[in-house]
Amino acid sequence: MSAAWADRPMMAASAMLPAYQQECAACHMAYPPGLLPAPSWGRIMQGLDRHYGTDASLDPATVRQISAWLQGNAGTYKRVREEPPQDRLTQSAWFERKHSDIQPTVWKRPSVGSRANCMACHTRADRGDFDDDNVRIPQ
Repeated sequence: MSAAWADRPMMAASAMLPAYQQECAACHMAYPPGLLPAPSWGRIMQGLDRHYGTDASLDPATVRQISAWLQGNAGTYKRVREEPPQDRLTQSAWFERKHSDIQPTVWKRPSVGSRANCMACHTRADRGDFDDDNVRIPQ
């Protein structure tokens, strides 16, 4: 796995760690690790027993494997250097900037559900592609 992916918002699905895909994408989109800095990923992985209101505990070997991969591929570029509140990428300054024109009511639409549901609008988010050309805001 190339460390070059760490500073890209995109990460090919084939570049994702299989254990990360299997465990994390079972409940939500497997967010590209470059969207958060290493300290945020570290806290997330250390708190899986209270993962945003859910017990997402994993066996120690899987935690070590996924943690090492996330640390090695975490974002280091300017937009993700700051650690967002509660380690939520949806509360990061860059996320707020990129989505500032989205009305609060859009996030509440049943077709969107929440700010964390990237796939609702970013049609290729599951492939790590968040390009504006592929955004379709559902009604």
